[in-house]
Amino acid sequence: MTDYRRLKTPGATWFFTVNLAQRRGSRLLVDQIDGLRGAIRKVKTAHPFAIDAIVVLPDHLHCLWTLPDDDGDHATRWGLIKAEFSRDLARRERISDSRRKRGERGIWQRRFWEHLNRDDRDYQRHIDYIHWNPVKHGWTQRVADWPYSSFHAYVRRGFYPPDWDEEPVESIEEGERLFGE
Repeated sequence: MTDYRRLKTPGATWFFTVNLAQRRGSRLLVDQIDGLRGAIRKVKTAHPFAIDAIVVLPDHLHCLWTLPDDDGDHATRWGLIKAEFSRDLARRERISDSRRKRGERGIWQRRFWEHLNRDDRDYQRHIDYIHWNPVKHGWTQRVADWPYSSFHAYVRRGFYPPDWDEEPVESIEEGERLFGE
């Protein structure tokens, strides 16, 4: 496999999509939500970052992170989160020959989707997308009914009405960090 290069921008805000390797029919991330939370918490302690928004679905997750002003290395953080989460899981997944040769598990897709946030409007669109995602994928009919989402923190802080379903809210001031702090 080629060496995949990623942009490193200290202090930037990034949108991510991270998928399980075997998505079809999997509920691993919600069934093991405490392990995922623990892995994220452990990595955040050693390699700080702010989680601005997050939704965890059964087979993938979306989130928006802001990195520290002196650090742009999100790839290391994701590698550590994936490894920490996988460490305590029973070895039941299919493992390809290439993964076996590298000593890898078959839990996660190797790569992830990243998007560097450009401005406040881009930031808000991604927050809305994150929170709408359980409805988009048919896991619930209302955003408020999905428990694994920062949507509830946004409602508590008055940025969304409890019955928000797709109407964009006013732009959040730059620098306001609402979740995980």
